[in-house]
Amino acid sequence: MIDRRTILGASAAMAVTGAAAGVARAAPAQRTTLQWPTREHFKLWPGRAPGAPATLPVPKRDGPDDGRELWMRGVAEPTVSVYRPAKPNGIGVLSIPGGGYGFVSVENEGAGVARVLNPLGYTVFVLTYRLPGEGWSQRADVPLQDAQRAMRLIRARAGSFGIDPAKLGILGFSAGGHLAASLTVGHADPVYTALDAADRGDARPAFSGLVYPVTALTYDGKLNGSGRNLVGDSPDPAILARYDTVARVTTQTPPIFLLHAADDGLVPLEMGLSMLTAARAAKVPVEGHFYEKGGHGFGMATDPAHPAHGWGALFATWLARHMG
Repeated sequence: MIDRRTILGASAAMAVTGAAAGVARAAPAQRTTLQWPTREHFKLWPGRAPGAPATLPVPKRDGPDDGRELWMRGVAEPTVSVYRPAKPNGIGVLSIPGGGYGFVSVENEGAGVARVLNPLGYTVFVLTYRLPGEGWSQRADVPLQDAQRAMRLIRARAGSFGIDPAKLGILGFSAGGHLAASLTVGHADPVYTALDAADRGDARPAFSGLVYPVTALTYDGKLNGSGRNLVGDSPDPAILARYDTVARVTTQTPPIFLLHAADDGLVPLEMGLSMLTAARAAKVPVEGHFYEKGGHGFGMATDPAHPAHGWGALFATWLARHMG
């Protein structure tokens, strides 16, 4: 267990932000009208995706009972939705929504990312990835297959998107943070057979933003919810080790930005802190912002009453330092 006092004294490069007040109750949200995928999008795989079952999952749109956001299940054809800024700065961000590997939260942690980052000049790509428990073979590798392929296709088409292929990185949330971390440390893992010239390209992110991330599939010796959905109830220990992203951090790992709330009731703060410790030990550039209050699943925290409100500007400032 990592003591919070250790973190407070760890490094001047890390900012720890506290909020004295709790999270204010937001006004009732309007029912979502988001169309998905967006008008500009592309499919990841020609034909069926790797390991497709005989009967493909049936796409389903749902979400919270109040209808405030959109979740996708039954992802038979993974896609990347494209959000272009009015004044692009040449930096691309692949947003990877969470959902515990049981759904993909494409609005709160996808479209919402674009609403904040597009005005700052960032071109945002939102990944709708396949869910491992929906009949695919090699279930544990299915999300990483999609994330690697997405990075390679975006880089291969960087000119058409107005971005520098050397300035393409990722921003992942919750279980999407686990997928982002898996891509960060496992971008070269051979999880699928190359299909075309794009697959000869590099899937390594130039930077990695991890927001209330799952960083390992076990906690206190037990599988967590994301772990069960990704690898099943009786996983091979070798697969668990391969998806323990903290243990795989090396000196070659790209710069990492971390954000978490201490009162997160779904993903323990220690998940983010352990990644911070591993990055510092490997001398990987890392910055962490840890809030006293905030809970889980707040996305870009656009509600002014939320303790983490405005963190997108912190992320942009960090990116400016590392991407120029």
